[in-house]
Formats: sequence, structure tokens, C-alpha cells
Amino acid sequence: MSVERTGSGAGSPPDPVALLRSRAYLVLLAIVALVGVPVSAAAFGFLVLVGEAQPLIYSDLPEALGFDGTPAWWPLPLLAVGGLLVGLTVRYLPGHGGHEPSAGFQPAGAPPPVELPGIFLAALATLCFAAVLGPEAPLLALGSGLAAGAVRLVRRDPPEQMRAVLGAAGSFAAVSSLLGSPLLGAFLLMEASGLGGPMMTMVLVPGLLAAGVGALVFVGLGSWSGLGTYSLALHDVPEATRPTAAEFGWALVIGLSAALVGVGIRWLAVRLRERVERRRVPATVVMGLVVAGLAIGYAESTDKQATDVLYSGQTALDPFLTHSAAYSVGALALLVLCKGLAYCVSLSAFRGGPIFPAMFVGAAGGILCSHLPGLSLVAGFAMGIGAMSAAMLRLPLVSVLLATLLIGAQGVTVMPLVIVAVVVSYVSTARLTPSRDPATASSPPAPGRGQS
Repeated sequence: MSVERTGSGAGSPPDPVALLRSRAYLVLLAIVALVGVPVSAAAFGFLVLVGEAQPLIYSDLPEALGFDGTPAWWPLPLLAVGGLLVGLTVRYLPGHGGHEPSAGFQPAGAPPPVELPGIFLAALATLCFAAVLGPEAPLLALGSGLAAGAVRLVRRDPPEQMRAVLGAAGSFAAVSSLLGSPLLGAFLLMEASGLGGPMMTMVLVPGLLAAGVGALVFVGLGSWSGLGTYSLALHDVPEATRPTAAEFGWALVIGLSAALVGVGIRWLAVRLRERVERRRVPATVVMGLVVAGLAIGYAESTDKQATDVLYSGQTALDPFLTHSAAYSVGALALLVLCKGLAYCVSLSAFRGGPIFPAMFVGAAGGILCSHLPGLSLVAGFAMGIGAMSAAMLRLPLVSVLLATLLIGAQGVTVMPLVIVAVVVSYVSTARLTPSRDPATASSPPAPGRGQS
């Protein structure tokens, strides 16, 4: 499958209609469907491994060592070991452990097979040992790498275009159910990659097919194993009230506040990263100890769990919203501060994705604001998630969908508020960010960027 076959001449852009009618495209879709099954199964296995290892290391191991529960100081050795493992992986294995998270969410091309072990190990150490990052970025890299590698097993020298499309489809399959909907995962990759024109047709249809296959695999394996699907979901969302004029005012406040916090987190993360890179292994251990210290300080000050600060926050969002009334204004303010700083430190040294911590920090900030007059709980929760996601990801459409689809039927009610908060956050972030942002200046452009 090549550009020349479907265009009007050598070097001409592909004709989408001719491409869709071609036999080569149907063959490509069949390959995508077949490759999507093992890639999705591998992604599911990775999430199962992380989901089983986290409580094993945090709760079961201390009890096995003779402690009565998890000691308050346990995050210190936990994050020190995690920092050591990540530092060694980034320093000595090919690929430097994968995507640099302080550069923001920028999906790159499929990594070569030699880099996949380093990406897997760095992500596993980050996620299992409680650093504040999520699984989406390593899943994207592993999914695209596995898909591109599978093509090479079938065809020794596949066309570059086929490798690119199948690599993108592998990413679609890997995150198909992680965000709660295969469609949301597809929007995430499309907006982040800047797909447009003929490239949209070439990648979108195979990607959607891979996402659909992946979602079915996730559901099937989750049902068969009894482990669930590891999808982002809320199960007990309070009823949302109709937006008021005061809440539209709060949308402006939350959007601007999220932009200020997001720009600050990114700025500090980049400065810390520059220092971590000078002495990768010991500096990553120190950054892990800082995250642990923030979690311990929060837990000792509020009598809440240190896990509120640790980990990505993906599985903590549901119980956090359900039990939000148990958090005082002071506890919420301290949670936003400690989780935000732990997120910043993790971005500078560890390996993982930025989406779920941004959502959790935004949710905590929105719930904090809902204690003030004129703002309901659900509206504050949704606007906080959307605005903080826009500040950290710089993907406005995805940010709106993350906040509204997450809360199900209540999302339609608060969507106008979320849109205003996201737009304010997105525009404010662009205005507050230097024209040459060091977080992105050193990063390779995402595939498809600027193509039409």
C-alpha cells in the first residue's frame, strides 16, 4: 500500500475516495483487526499486572514483613526503590524509558523493538512504586511498537506508510478502554497528532477499527477473568443542577486558576528535569523521596490516606467524589498542593502519562471551589477536570470529553460550563506559556503535525 498507487501521480497526496475503494486498504483493515487482538490483550495484561502489583507492594508486603498495616513511613522505601529502578532503566537501557512526560502529551512514532523492554520496565516501576503518573503514554508506545513489530514478522520490509498506520492502530487498540470509551481514546490520539486531510482517512478508520476490537478484547478478558476492564469510570455521580449565572462566573475563575497551576507545574517540572538529567540515577531516587515526603506530610496533617497523593489517581477519582463530603476545606487545599507538587516532581524524573494526575488535581480543585457560594459539587468537579486537563494536555476537545463523558448522563447538564472553563484554561495557558516553551522545544513533533 503506497501513496503512488492511490494518487494522481508520483509524489501526489493520496485520494481518500480511491484509497477507501482499493483492495490494499481492505487488506490493511484486515491486518489491523488481527493485530489489534494481541496488542489489546498485551495492554490488558499490563494493566492487570500494575493493578495487582500496587496493593501487593503497598499493603500486602508490609503485613508480610510483620507490620500491623502499612506504616506511615512506607512510601519512603517504596519511592526510593521505584526511583532507583526507573533511573537505572532510563540511564542504561535503549530508548531512555520512553516518552519524556514533562514535554506534555505528544504521541510519537512506533519505537523500535529494542526500546520496548526499557519502556515496559520504566513504566512498570513508575506505576507500581507509586509515582504520580498514569499508564496511557507507555501503553501508546508499547501498543504502537508491538503492532509495528508484528508487521515486520509478516513482511520483512513493509512500506513506511503501512508501518505508520499499523503503529497508530496499535496505539488506538492499547488505550481503547482505558479512558472509559474507545471513541474518547480515538479523539485523544487524533487531536494530539494533529491529523487532517488524507492522513485523517488513512489513520482514522483503521484506528477506530483497532479501538473497537481492543474494547471488545478488554471487555471479554475482563469478564472471563473477573478482573474488570480497568476503564476510567464513576459509579455514583450526584445529580447535577442546571447551570446558573454564578457558575458561569466560576467557570472563568476555574479556567484561569487551572492555567496558572498548569503552567507552574510544567515550568517547575522542566527545571527539575534539567537537574535530574545531570545525575540520572541518584537524582531520580531523590525525586522519589520527595514524592514520598509529600504523601506522608499530607497523611499526617489530615488523617487521610497517603494514597490520595500517591499513584496517578485513576482509580481514586470514583471514591474521592463519593466521599468528598468527608474532606474539609483545609484537607482539600493541602491535597491540591501536595498532589500537584508530587505530579510535578514525577513529571521531571519518572516515566508515565500526564492525563490522570491532571484530572485528579483538577477534580480536587473543583471540589474545593464547590465549598464556596454559587458552585455545585458536580459542576465544580467537572470544570476542574476539564480545565486542568486543558492546561496540561493542551487538547481542548479531549478535555471537554474527559470531563463530561466521565460523569455520564450528568455531563450533558454541565457541558456548557465545562466548555467555558476549558476554553479559558486553554487560551490562558497559551498566553502564559513562553513562545519557545522548553518543555516542548526539545521534543520531536508528533506524527501528522502540520500535514493536510
